[in-house]
Amino acid sequence: MSKVPENLKYSKEHEWVQTLGESKVRIGITDYAQGSLGDIVYIDAPDEGTKVTKDESFGTIESVKAVSDIFAPIGGSISSINDTINDNPEVVNSDPYEKGWLIEMEATDASELDGLLDAAAYQEYIDSL
Repeated sequence: MSKVPENLKYSKEHEWVQTLGESKVRIGITDYAQGSLGDIVYIDAPDEGTKVTKDESFGTIESVKAVSDIFAPIGGSISSINDTINDNPEVVNSDPYEKGWLIEMEATDASELDGLLDAAAYQEYIDSL
């Protein structure tokens, strides 16, 4: 069974969002996603300052099985990239919620968070897959 921390919000595309401040958020992929992908070997994330739109791809994640898009659960401007994932992308497999986060960004509209799933709803969603 996949880990689904209670303090995060989730998208149906298997990204998680952690609120860090009024409009600052941290984003990564879920334990379910990393388990489905298998061993992650490369992550292509955009540069700091890049503007992303809700539900649009902002990068890719490559595993030994496939290359998958990473979708923005909310819109905003990327303020930070996790440098750890450049040299050690496998950290997303071992610790997707702490050391394996992907980006931090300033949300354009923090109310978009209201449209995401809470932990119970996300667990129900992945159980139905």
